[in-house]
Amino acid sequence: MGAIREEQGFVYVGGKRLRRGFTTGSCAAAASKAAVQMLLSGSRVEYVDLVTPKGIPIHVPVEDISVSPDSVSCAVRKDGGDDADDTNGALVYAKVSRKVSEGIDVDGGVGVGRVTRRGLDQPVGNAAINRVPRSMIKEAVEDVCGAYGHTGGISVEISVPEGERIAERTFNSRLGIVGGISILGTSGIVEPMSETALLGSIKAEMKVFMAPGRRYLLTVPGNYGKDFLASYPDLEGQQPVECSNFIGDFLDMAVELGAEGVLLVGNLGKLVKLAGGIMNTHSRNADSRMEILASNAVMAGADAETARRVMGCVSTDDALEVLSEKGLVGPTMDVLIPKMEFHMNHRVKGALKVAAITFSSEFGVLGETPSARELLKKIEAGE
Repeated sequence: MGAIREEQGFVYVGGKRLRRGFTTGSCAAAASKAAVQMLLSGSRVEYVDLVTPKGIPIHVPVEDISVSPDSVSCAVRKDGGDDADDTNGALVYAKVSRKVSEGIDVDGGVGVGRVTRRGLDQPVGNAAINRVPRSMIKEAVEDVCGAYGHTGGISVEISVPEGERIAERTFNSRLGIVGGISILGTSGIVEPMSETALLGSIKAEMKVFMAPGRRYLLTVPGNYGKDFLASYPDLEGQQPVECSNFIGDFLDMAVELGAEGVLLVGNLGKLVKLAGGIMNTHSRNADSRMEILASNAVMAGADAETARRVMGCVSTDDALEVLSEKGLVGPTMDVLIPKMEFHMNHRVKGALKVAAITFSSEFGVLGETPSARELLKKIEAGE
């Protein structure tokens, strides 16, 4: 498999040294770069270098090279590092060829899924090659074309022969991606996330946050929550402790560390699961977002047809659009949000105060539990 430079190839999580990997998007871009270099130079390429969007370079071997007069195909093997997933070890192929018109076309072949529902990164009908990997592929091909003075167009087809089999172990079909896997990655690098080590890291951050005497914790699951804090007047400038998908474990650790309150701020895509008592929100553990939304919408007055439409949605924002048409966003949140508080309270068993604020990137703030204002004031005061 490929390699990342020693000083950038590892990360320490909870004091444990873990090896980074690279995404299927990086594989596709690297294979495309190697293939177009062979097409334009006529020389065989055994290794290819690529700088990922995160700025970390990778140096990877090129496998299964096939050259014809009009095209070149080759593969790069996915390496997930110490966070290996279902795609680890799979060969990601790029087949490149010249085309008459200008520009670079990127499409998917065997084992790369097709989008069949709205609400995903790509429009319906496109190959499930997400925006950042598409950009990486085009940039890599453009760089090689520039180096060789090639001004014509290039067609790129990405394929993963094992993709359809791998996709059977994912949520792709439920999301509306059929026929294979998605080509993913926003940074190009897979950051290892040993669960034990990550929980240790979260706990260590909680201790640091509470060291000056703070007793009330503000937490978000990830980047959506952080971005929301930056734009929300009452929370702007507040530094959260990230809980990732581990909401239940975070609450357990808050009790253990003697905290007096936790305010959770998160996108509905995560927090809707909490309303169903799901305390680890990673999709591999549970994905009942639409079931929970639909059932609560019915309790708020939705008819069966509206519930069916919600069940057919891919994202919570899509589901909110359906509810908005019926004037049911507010009523549904009025039913749903108290359940978030109920399950948080059930987890901590009265040992501390809990509250939540949930939002949507499309609809803004959707609601908050009754104790949210009280905890927000304490957090703002540095208590």
